[in-house]
Amino acid sequence: METLSYTIKINAPKQKVWDALWATETYQTWTKFFSCSSTMQTDWKVGGKTYFLDGDRNGMVSTIEHLDEPNTVVFKHLGMIMDGKEDLESDDVKSWAGALEKYLLTDVEEGTQLHVEVDIQPEYTEMMNKGFDQGLAMVKYLAEK
Repeated sequence: METLSYTIKINAPKQKVWDALWATETYQTWTKFFSCSSTMQTDWKVGGKTYFLDGDRNGMVSTIEHLDEPNTVVFKHLGMIMDGKEDLESDDVKSWAGALEKYLLTDVEEGTQLHVEVDIQPEYTEMMNKGFDQGLAMVKYLAEK
């Protein structure tokens, strides 16, 4: 497992950046660079369930490990969901379960710095780099308009 990090300065207040990241109507816009028609379902509770799903309703089962809106959210990935069934126990899942995905927003002059850290298996580095480079540029566009 390795940790990748991405940082972008956005000329908008933290709450507007937070909303661009997590509002239902904008989430799909910036995450399309990872998977077309991706969605997130969450109860926004620490220790609750969060699902990151593709258009076929398959994806990742996660939980929120830390939440301080609009400053920080840390997701802990627990497993997969395929065909409506959660897999938290297979050997494949166990090889990456516990991976973290962190979104940190800080005030900077004239706006917000968004810093993302994501734990991944090395074979996904190129996909993540492309997705976050394009996705965070879209978050910037959405928050600044």
